[in-house]
Amino acid sequence: MIRTLSIVALALVFNSLTTFSQSRGGEDTLLIQLSGVVVESEELEPMPYTTVFDKTQRRGVIADYYGYFSLVVLPGDTLYFSYYGYKTSTFVVPDTLNEDRYSIIHMMHMDTVNLPAVEVYPWPSREDFARAFLDMKPYDDALRRAQRQLSGESLAFIAARLESDASLSYAYSRNQQYTMLYTNGQLPANNLLNPYSWAKLIKDWKEGKLARE
Repeated sequence: MIRTLSIVALALVFNSLTTFSQSRGGEDTLLIQLSGVVVESEELEPMPYTTVFDKTQRRGVIADYYGYFSLVVLPGDTLYFSYYGYKTSTFVVPDTLNEDRYSIIHMMHMDTVNLPAVEVYPWPSREDFARAFLDMKPYDDALRRAQRQLSGESLAFIAARLESDASLSYAYSRNQQYTMLYTNGQLPANNLLNPYSWAKLIKDWKEGKLARE
């Protein structure tokens, strides 16, 4: 019984090796290191990251930044080159090669993609268009709005709401930095003894900024 099982196991191993050898084309099959560069047909610029797929062996590689690729193929294999925006092209490895290395320069042609026409409307429906048309102010153009916003009254209103101009803000920031350098490694300054803070508090109180709304 054990001898019968050993013979069956050896037969299965021999069958598997024979099948693998046939799938690889036999021991005399020439393995070829195919290398090349993928370029654009018009400007001859390298095409980075092009997909190179061996349809016969069901495997592939991706070209590098300079369009260079390299993979092991068999004579007669069909290679597919694909790149977005370009036509997919093929290359058949010659079956008359005698050396195990082969180099090519593969050119790809730009593909024209026809997309369906798209109409863009500024309003999602006719009701929204009618509402926007009725609310439209034809005489309130961009120039008039700019003149109104840059008028003396508008600028004076904005200036009155500003606490300080650029020069005062810069001086205050520098004073804060000098204070931090002066009190470095010490306790922070007490604003209760700061005359600037008291002056600002009195000014805000007189202007009514501290009053509750």
